[in-house]
Amino acid sequence: MSFLYPRLLAEQARPLFEEYRHLAPTDLSRRVALTHDSAVYVATGGDRIPSGRLRELRDGVLDLAKRAGYPDDSDRARNADFDLRLAALLHGEMGMVPAEAASRDVWAFLALVVLPDVAFWRYPQPPKDRVLGTDLTRHVFGRLWWRAQLVRAPEEEEPYRALEILGEAAFDQIYARRVALGGSPHLVRAILRVWKDLDLKGLNERETLRDFLKRLLRLAPFVLFDGIREHALDAELRAVAQESVEAQRPRPMSNSPFAPGPVVTSGPVEAAPVLVSPGEQSSTSQGTPSAPVEVRRFRSLEICAGAGGQALGLERAGFDPVLLIDSKADACFSIDLNRPAWDVVCMDVVQFSPSMRPEATEVDLVSGGLPRVKSSATVGRAEDTEERRVLRAAITLACDVRTKAVLFENVPDLVDGPEFSADRAWIDRELHHAGFRTSWKILNASDFGVPQNRKSGFLVALRDPYFGRFAWPAPNDQPPPTVGEALGPSMSADGWPGAERWIKNADRIAPALVGGSDRRGGADLGPTGSKKAWAALGVNGNSLGDEPPGTDFPQDEMPKLTVEQAATIQAFPDHWKLFGGKTSRYRQVGHAMPPPLAAAVGQAIATALRS
Repeated sequence: MSFLYPRLLAEQARPLFEEYRHLAPTDLSRRVALTHDSAVYVATGGDRIPSGRLRELRDGVLDLAKRAGYPDDSDRARNADFDLRLAALLHGEMGMVPAEAASRDVWAFLALVVLPDVAFWRYPQPPKDRVLGTDLTRHVFGRLWWRAQLVRAPEEEEPYRALEILGEAAFDQIYARRVALGGSPHLVRAILRVWKDLDLKGLNERETLRDFLKRLLRLAPFVLFDGIREHALDAELRAVAQESVEAQRPRPMSNSPFAPGPVVTSGPVEAAPVLVSPGEQSSTSQGTPSAPVEVRRFRSLEICAGAGGQALGLERAGFDPVLLIDSKADACFSIDLNRPAWDVVCMDVVQFSPSMRPEATEVDLVSGGLPRVKSSATVGRAEDTEERRVLRAAITLACDVRTKAVLFENVPDLVDGPEFSADRAWIDRELHHAGFRTSWKILNASDFGVPQNRKSGFLVALRDPYFGRFAWPAPNDQPPPTVGEALGPSMSADGWPGAERWIKNADRIAPALVGGSDRRGGADLGPTGSKKAWAALGVNGNSLGDEPPGTDFPQDEMPKLTVEQAATIQAFPDHWKLFGGKTSRYRQVGHAMPPPLAAAVGQAIATALRS
């Protein structure tokens, strides 16, 4: 028999979440209930869960929580054990079908009405997706039910034993990020069967799993995994896993001239050219360049990485990311598409602790393009809470990680707006206490070759003696390309008769590319003022197009930008791929820092670190 569970809709769930997120578990235990006046049920699909069954469910979960230290204590080991046991209990006892489990409102009811004390004990002051169910792969209870759903083997004596094979981060790799794989229980169970029998002695298990999943993703378009019988699927996956194991084993050093070596300035580096300033280039006494000079590359930790615009620019400046973090799965996929060797973790930076990834605790630079804090009209409102939460978490992380430099980008008002004076004072104070000296600056992307009037606020912090050697980058000598110059090739590629006239009319740089907010609807070029500015350039900003205008597009109509053209305005390289639907891809573009601007600031930091 399947049960229908009460659903707490978002309008009622959000105020409760804001009220509860700062309360202690003991306070929340007095708010526990089995019903809520605003709860609703779907009309059909099963019987409504009796209140007695809800009480039994709560008692079972509470018993597990008490064994793990509830309400006053917890640690990583006990939390991990609690999650394993809770996943099996939820899936085995709730009597829920996947269609019901796919409703975020069901999980919001459980976390805010039946089990608020346990939910906020497990994740103190949590981000909203842990409780409201906006992302079920991260919900405190929902993620565990789905994990058990994926691994349950009903024919086994212990059907949930496979839960113990991989931990939280590994399931995140399979289920949250690798949606092409994690949507198939048949495939996930095969992955776990194969994985538990691998000989991983002497290998980094996380890196090997990551390589294994990437190899499976390359096969996914060509192999119908769900159509292969179990033994054949295991054999196929075992061969792929063995390739990953062999790839991770250390190889003997080679004397071949093609073996990896230091980056030098005497030849091009296609993936990551280092921009070396004239003052850094060695020369002979006659003033001519000396023999090839080794240029040191640096290690970075990137948070709020988005589609990789800032990381790409920093790569050009000499920074190789040890780890990139972003909370959006599509953005993580975009980075994977373009830089498969980069290590990307899809999680909220507020939930990240340096202890999770020791290799990321000693880097030369901590960087990030942080969510935009709001103007004075919205400071203190609910919609601004999330952005400030991330901003403060980023500063705290920068202070906790052993790094020489910090680079964060945000709105210009954060640099000079009087309404943000308290934020600047707090940031300066925290970084100064951690041994940094800070510098703030507003830069316009158009000064660095980007065809867009886009101003950004920057914070750079360095330790001594590097701070004294840092200077903000100077604008380029050459003007940036116009919109017509930047988009002319794509506007004329499909034979649009009006392309030549359009290119001549689009003779200025673009306004700031906006419209990428998660709180807005579909993809467009922003508010009315922005759309008028685009219309003056001959662009219809009411929405985005699917392809450039073709031969049948009227000469006197204004074309719409495609996502790819918007990426060109942000100065992404043409080969940079974006993952997801149109709205998601455009949001990634709209949120990005133009790579040339990131490269310029990154080069200034690299010069200070090398000097």
